[in-house]
Amino acid sequence: MLVYTATKQQFLFDVQENAIHSKVLAELKRRLRHSVAPSEIDSWRNSMQFIANILVDQDLPATAGVSIEYQLQLSSKRIDFILSGQDAARRETAVIIELKQWSEVAVTAKDAVVRTWLGRGLQETAHPSYQAWSYAELINDFNETVRHEKIALVPCAYLHNLDNTTAVNDVRYASHIARAPVFISKDARKLSEFLKKHVRYGDSGNLMYRIENGRIRPSKSLADCLVGMMAGNREFVLVDDQKVVFETALDLAHRAQPVSKTAAKSASSAKPVPKQVLIVEGGPGTGKSVVAINLLVELTNREMLVQYVSKNAAPRAVYSAILSQSMSRNRISNLFRGSGSFVDTDVDYFDALLVDEAHRLNEFSGLYSNLGENQIKEIVRAAKLSVFFIDEDQRVTLKDIGSKDEIRRWAGHFGAEVVELKLSAQFRCNGSDAYLAWLDNVLQCRETANQSLDATEFEFRVFDDPKELRRAIEAKNLERNKARLVAGYCWKWASKSDDTAMDVVIPEHSFRARWNLDSDGSLWAIAPESVSEVGCIHTSQGLELDYVGVIVGPDLVVRGGKVVCDPSKRSPQDQSIRGYKRLLADSPVDMKARLDTIIKNTYRTLMTRAQKGCYMFCTDPETNQYFKERLGSLMEEQPSPDATAPALPELPFKIVPPHLVRPYINAVPVFDVKIAAGAFSDEQAVEDRQWIELPDHIRIQRGHFVAQVVGESMNREIPNGAWCLFRANPAGSRQGKIVLVEHRGISDPEMGGRYTVKRYFSEKVIDHEDTWRHRRIVLRPESTDEGYSPLELAPDQSDELRVLGVFLGTLS
Repeated sequence: MLVYTATKQQFLFDVQENAIHSKVLAELKRRLRHSVAPSEIDSWRNSMQFIANILVDQDLPATAGVSIEYQLQLSSKRIDFILSGQDAARRETAVIIELKQWSEVAVTAKDAVVRTWLGRGLQETAHPSYQAWSYAELINDFNETVRHEKIALVPCAYLHNLDNTTAVNDVRYASHIARAPVFISKDARKLSEFLKKHVRYGDSGNLMYRIENGRIRPSKSLADCLVGMMAGNREFVLVDDQKVVFETALDLAHRAQPVSKTAAKSASSAKPVPKQVLIVEGGPGTGKSVVAINLLVELTNREMLVQYVSKNAAPRAVYSAILSQSMSRNRISNLFRGSGSFVDTDVDYFDALLVDEAHRLNEFSGLYSNLGENQIKEIVRAAKLSVFFIDEDQRVTLKDIGSKDEIRRWAGHFGAEVVELKLSAQFRCNGSDAYLAWLDNVLQCRETANQSLDATEFEFRVFDDPKELRRAIEAKNLERNKARLVAGYCWKWASKSDDTAMDVVIPEHSFRARWNLDSDGSLWAIAPESVSEVGCIHTSQGLELDYVGVIVGPDLVVRGGKVVCDPSKRSPQDQSIRGYKRLLADSPVDMKARLDTIIKNTYRTLMTRAQKGCYMFCTDPETNQYFKERLGSLMEEQPSPDATAPALPELPFKIVPPHLVRPYINAVPVFDVKIAAGAFSDEQAVEDRQWIELPDHIRIQRGHFVAQVVGESMNREIPNGAWCLFRANPAGSRQGKIVLVEHRGISDPEMGGRYTVKRYFSEKVIDHEDTWRHRRIVLRPESTDEGYSPLELAPDQSDELRVLGVFLGTLS
């Protein structure tokens, strides 16, 4: 997501007019569907003034590109500032600048971690050099355009309020500073020279738009990378709070070690070393499991006795199956354990226990829940360091006791020191915080500003027929065997005792499917043929897919716009709410609220298992319609791929047959309009022609379309007759971008339109009511022929101009 893009020249104008913060805020609010903290708005107002003071250097080209708050693909993280252009060798370059308003920094003993004053007081956070470098690495890892076109990414950090360089440039951070230099307040000239070294010429190729629209490599799943991680390879870049959690856990693990005999002789009166407990809170996709596995590897390499612990068997089974190709069964069993394995473990037997999905911990252990006293107590007792990764919104059974309060209680019982941290960056659901907020709203877990799902790249679709849902998931599964069907546990598991029986049966749609087979068990999510089966919360929680298809059963329906949960619609075999009737009779109000939470949490968890998209079908028609209505513009009618279209015989692309077209997933439309790159073109109508594939390095997005540009007025960028890729209905600033425009006042728009492609510039003024209006709009040619003149529109003509698309690049 690009929030603000402009040329250096326009950026400096916006800063001079004191408008930069309002422009960035307006676009962020439109994209995220909520505002941001006042401190963030102040940071734009202040930091952009400092960076503008650097960019006024005349040797930095006026046509260099400026991007503010660029959201990393597959993540919710945003990069503060990017300057794009070309270096002296004409290599396209994007300089990533991490901006900080810090006035004080202190050194810590942790790798790439410093201490400074943040919103909640003095806190530990990632060193800004590490932060900038990690962002560049994420782009390099995932963006095919950057790799394919050999675009240089150059990270650095600018702490414009910091006067003392001692701590931030401490020798212990040298390796990180070498990869991303850090500049403080007195380094303005040094930063200017650094930028001029890497951006010698302007950005003539819409670099950041190409990066944003570049094809994304398939996202890494933890399971796929496990073998490499256990071998010590870097598979994931730990970003920001992930790095802080990782380094804090390592520090606590060493702090929890007993005093050596030599040290004990010289300090015989030293107090016993207290146990350490680290509570790490994080929602879906924030990297809890990634951090846990990284800790497992690193602590094991440091010759500590450590185990990965989970209540749910599914992730342990998947990890064990993958590692069995390169590791002995005995070694695997020494690394991965169930949460009920510590009933009789000696005190402090383990150096560290890493408890993933800690919200799923139970009181009692054993097959019949007849062993032990409390799993949290037993884990804290058994380890010098206990790390609990927790999301209380994923408690999905009545037996789940994992909560921060319960962990604190048992930590206090053993006199343990407690540290609490939070993971906030989102790396699942395509990094869409908007989707998670919308999901909370639509399931009525909590109120958020995200009433509809207009502004997210995460794909969400509602199907009227479960057979269509199944076909869509099967098609997605052909890509990487990472798409699965799941459902609420509202159907009996008849096939468990009768292998001829079907379980999930929806007769009105002639839909029949089996729950996941016993033969696959906890390996259902990776078994090659299991796409034909349906999983439930117990076989999917803790795992990650590319696409998930969710069948919402009758335990969650919508009546008059209100979500209503009915535990009686669950299968009697579902152990997650066993005994609820007796508990409901004892405490009807509290138990009803608890049951509602469990049912909503179940579907919330199922609907956040995927990286790329969630498809759903509700057995109740009113509920299905409710979700459709809450999708906003995403459910608008798409052009029919089956419509008869006139042939375009000279198209230099692979045309997708109508029956195989999945709009904006595997194909984009070609529009039958010869756009005149000169004056406004002759009157003509726009018709949807064909659907085509795009080159592999381009990531298809909703709104992409292809059209041909004829004429010589833009031949510095667009050759005469070139087929070009555009993005329809562009939002945000158009300043300095090449755009496809229609001037509606020249002809009847119902009979046709007149179109051109030019670079867009506008001058705006603020009137007495503090509202913006155009002073003029200029559409400039970029041609080797000096005979083309700019098209200038006066204020009274600006309303007749419609920007149809932003130019992203040529395809032929």
